[in-house]
Amino acid sequence: MTLKTDVNLIAIKRRASVTTAAEEAGLLKGERGAIGARIHRSLIEAAKARSGLTSTTAVVEYALAKVALEDDYGAKLVSLKGTVPRDLDLEF
Repeated sequence: MTLKTDVNLIAIKRRASVTTAAEEAGLLKGERGAIGARIHRSLIEAAKARSGLTSTTAVVEYALAKVALEDDYGAKLVSLKGTVPRDLDLEF
């Protein structure tokens, strides 16, 4: 395999993972609606290239799903700073 093929396979798996999670969360149920937005063309083209999608609608739906599913692991981890006692023995 080439690097380009590997990158394409990763993008396909990433999209499938996001789409499956969005479906399981019920985010893709119900009636579809239209939105209007002014988005920089370079951003759309970069998102299409990175995701492997060719439709602007598909890119926007994918991006919205990623944001809707985004976890707050980083924020939770940072909020735990200082909560472990300094004298706790972590040796095994």
